Amino acid sequence: MILANAFCLFFFLGEEFYEASPYEPVTSRLSDIFRLASIFSGTGADPVVSAKSNHCLDAAKACNLNDNCKKLRSSYISICNREISPTERCNRRKCHKALRQFFDRVPSEFTYRMLFCSCQDLACAERRRQTILPSCSYEDKEKPNCLDLRGVCRTDHLCRSRLADFHANCRASYHTVTSCPADNYQACLGSYAGMIGFDMTPNYVDSSPTGIVVSPWCNCRGSGNMEEECEKFLRDFTENPCLRNAIQAFGNGTDVNVSPKGPSLQATQAPRVEKTPSLPDDLSDSTGLGTSVITTCTSVQEQGLKANNSKELSMCFTELTTNIIPGSNKVIKPNSGPSRARPSAALTMLSVLMLKLAL
Repeated sequence: MILANAFCLFFFLGEEFYEASPYEPVTSRLSDIFRLASIFSGTGADPVVSAKSNHCLDAAKACNLNDNCKKLRSSYISICNREISPTERCNRRKCHKALRQFFDRVPSEFTYRMLFCSCQDLACAERRRQTILPSCSYEDKEKPNCLDLRGVCRTDHLCRSRLADFHANCRASYHTVTSCPADNYQACLGSYAGMIGFDMTPNYVDSSPTGIVVSPWCNCRGSGNMEEECEKFLRDFTENPCLRNAIQAFGNGTDVNVSPKGPSLQATQAPRVEKTPSLPDDLSDSTGLGTSVITTCTSVQEQGLKANNSKELSMCFTELTTNIIPGSNKVIKPNSGPSRARPSAALTMLSVLMLKLAL
């Protein structure tokens, strides 16, 4: 007997706090579903209209429009609300089974909207809390110790694997931007939903529309020297930034691959300023004046348009007031011709004037 007790004590002392998840890592994301959540929650719409909307009620209506969702939702509501006797309000085992079927068989685009809908008022938040019929599936007459509840969960291989998966995907990470492992909100939300319908079923602790706090139905009273471990286990639900951020992100429809906690500082670039092309000093670069400039200049000449400060007309004005000698690398302006050409023209004019005076 003493040996058996020693073995049990060794087993519990040697039990791992976090166990490895037996499931394949979730690498895909729910970007499309997050976008749908954004549309249904009114993100980006009129803030006044969005604030008055009950998004959890809208999610229930959307479920009723889908045959599979409506059927399985009606089934678990009926089972979880069926009173067995005056002392037994429901059959919890059957209620849990019906809930598992609902969350396993209905697409997450419906189930997630009901579980993680965003709320602005008390009525909406209470509907969100009532999604899983907590009076049967969640609450009990007394709250057990969280480590005892974990021990019961780990005796069931499916509950144990779901709890390990939750810890693997929702454990707060301080090395990522979103506080979630690999910045993956979907993996955390899926693991959370996967625990519903087991002894470790979590739920919202109250109907607060502003603060999101979830927990299993347990506390840490009577933990003895294991109180620190118990509090640590409970905080993975009640004070988990990864889980809280994931729920808020889905409710707001703001899923991204990486969701920064604050605005990132990006290096700003000076605005690009295009310089107005000017004619180069030698003709080898003058071919940069394309046919478009020549066409523009032709139209300016034909229409008698005046040059202004625009880019094309500035180029055109430069071209129209500049003579380029074919076969030469020199650009000659009309008022800057060879100095010997100008006196010759003056003498010619003087001779003509003198001849007229003589006549």
